[in-house]
Amino acid sequence: MSAATEQQGGGALEGIKVIDLSRVLGGPLTGQILGDHGADVIKVEPPMGDETRDWGPPFRDGTASYFDGVNRNKRAMALDLRHEEGRAVLLRLLEDADIVLENFKTGTMEKWGLGYEDVLSQRFPRLIHCRVSGFGSDGPLGGLPGYDAILQAMGGLMSVNGTHEGGATRVGLPVVDMVTGLNAVIGILLSLHERDRSGKGQFVDATLFDSAISLLHPHAANFLMSGKTPVRTGNNHPNISPYSTYATGTRPIYLAVGNDRQFRKLCEEIGALSIADDPRFANNGERVVNREALRAELEAVMAGVDGGDLADRLIRAGVPAGPVLDVSESLAHPHTLHRGMRVDIDDYSGVGAPVRPSRSAPVYKMRPPKFAQHSAEILREFDFSEDEIEHLTTTGIVPQARPGR
Repeated sequence: MSAATEQQGGGALEGIKVIDLSRVLGGPLTGQILGDHGADVIKVEPPMGDETRDWGPPFRDGTASYFDGVNRNKRAMALDLRHEEGRAVLLRLLEDADIVLENFKTGTMEKWGLGYEDVLSQRFPRLIHCRVSGFGSDGPLGGLPGYDAILQAMGGLMSVNGTHEGGATRVGLPVVDMVTGLNAVIGILLSLHERDRSGKGQFVDATLFDSAISLLHPHAANFLMSGKTPVRTGNNHPNISPYSTYATGTRPIYLAVGNDRQFRKLCEEIGALSIADDPRFANNGERVVNREALRAELEAVMAGVDGGDLADRLIRAGVPAGPVLDVSESLAHPHTLHRGMRVDIDDYSGVGAPVRPSRSAPVYKMRPPKFAQHSAEILREFDFSEDEIEHLTTTGIVPQARPGR
């Protein structure tokens, strides 16, 4: 077990109960963050299971790594909400819940008679209902389905990612889904804080569309001031230079030089103060205009040095720089381990929580659950009798296995 796994205590959200009806990424990530910080998260899957259980390889015990990446610290049960009896079970679970989290197609909860305004807020006035959706419920695109890549395209992210020659490019990770999950957590925490004052829950609307638009800095700010449509600049920062990847004698490094003092220090460290004294590079504005000439000068000097060693020397000298690492190198980095950003529970390995309050650090108690692993346990906890549990399982309202598995 990693040091992070051995953390004791209950976490900042101990005592908070979450019914997580969500699937795929944005919603489940929200639930995992809440669970990492001590909330009791009950993941309720449909009979077919969360579809990301099949998003592999790689697989372990029939479940894909994609599912494992966003579903730890949850207990799991399955429930068929298409049937009235299944919805009645859900209502019993919600009696003791602080938060219900879902990402059904907009209107589904209402169709099932579980809408927030008409039903849930009346029956459970302290309940916080968080919905993760593509576009929200109203407006020109209200109710339409949304996936990360679609919103990267529509939200302008792809238009500024990649090179001019290569065309608009999807960011190589589901950044919109993940930021939507973070925004959902923020909305939930704000609502919990407000509930302390008002005594009432509220509806939290977290959409991929809004999250995508919110990510457009500095491109939106540049456009709104200049009226010029931002273009793709590859690894170059549109406003700062040198701020890009640069070749060395071995691996490339990224320089993120934000001011003239850092630029001069960079030139001093690589033994090329003549570059700092060149009027073409006298200030950031000149360096941005002459960025390709600056690249040629820097790379000529750095061609004979090891990139990893140089980046380490530069950052220790106060020049923001880092080697371009692959995923395996990043996860094995000594600082990754020191910061507790690797989590190991039995045969499960994952990425740790990036926020750790000093007195209520995250707690990693449970590896991602198997399908319906805790169904009977959860039902007993909510005072279902053994006869009721047997009836629910034998009728398939609470299935014990995915169809065909």
